[in-house]
Amino acid sequence: MPPLRPKDKKRTKRRQSSSEKAPKSARRQVLKMRKAPVGAAAKRTANKPVGKLFEDLVAVQARLRAPGGCPWDREQTHLTLRTYLIEEAYEVLDAIEKGSPLELAEELGDLLLQVLFHADLASESGAFDISNVIIGIHNKMIRRHPHVFGTVKAETSAEVLKNWAQLKAQEKLVSGKEGAARQNQVPSVVEGVSRNLPALVEAYQLTRRAAQVGFDWEDVKGICEKLDEEVTELLVALEGSDSRAIEEEVGDILFSVVNLARFLRFDPEVTLKRSNLKFKERFQEMEREASRLNVQLSELSKEQLEELWVAAKSKVHTQISPEPGA
Repeated sequence: MPPLRPKDKKRTKRRQSSSEKAPKSARRQVLKMRKAPVGAAAKRTANKPVGKLFEDLVAVQARLRAPGGCPWDREQTHLTLRTYLIEEAYEVLDAIEKGSPLELAEELGDLLLQVLFHADLASESGAFDISNVIIGIHNKMIRRHPHVFGTVKAETSAEVLKNWAQLKAQEKLVSGKEGAARQNQVPSVVEGVSRNLPALVEAYQLTRRAAQVGFDWEDVKGICEKLDEEVTELLVALEGSDSRAIEEEVGDILFSVVNLARFLRFDPEVTLKRSNLKFKERFQEMEREASRLNVQLSELSKEQLEELWVAAKSKVHTQISPEPGA
């Protein structure tokens, strides 16, 4: 498997000749098998149960890790695969943004392969296997949906999320994941938010879980007023020379913006990525226009750059999906 790379490079590597000496990873092996037209593949698998298809994929991954399998796959560990897991998750997001069912199916397959890879590694060490993973999530869905599989009443999504948070906290307390010394403490709904998450995602998860138990703003006006308050505090901090204080106020502004996005039912990570794309396309239009004028952007004045930016804004209209984040 090649190292982490941009999407365009990834596609190029998939088209390289099979005569190359570089070992093929599990991921590239599976992708090669998917190159037949979707219609033809659907006909071949129409009479094959999903369970059998899954078993076949598990067998492929196990074969690649077995003696005599793929050298690259056999070298991997949970730690070395972290980058690929993140990459595949973001490529699923990219396929959703593009609205391409074929690409989404492919990227979901890549992500599924990562799950199988980690389960296979765990199986080799005797920790658990893919059956444990499936049983675990199956039972969790039953437990966390007592309004479907039990007698609990939950008429709205808000009630469902609140119940979910409470059940999760109770499960963590009972299972002892918080440590024996904390068994008598009230479980925290935010304890399970990993510090290893990207900062935007972590802030989103913290505010979302707090909101699930009622700690939330009454309306968007309150959040906007809080954001104004944080900006004012930053301006005050900028009058001094305490860089730590300035950094803290900038962090508070970012946290408030994430909370605003969450309140409006937008995923801040997805929302920011869309704005990133919009900026990128507009800036590239500025570069193209400067090239047509036979000048470098660095040679232009602030006023000329602003003029190019305004023109690019009117010319480039980035397509943004109207579907809000969950």
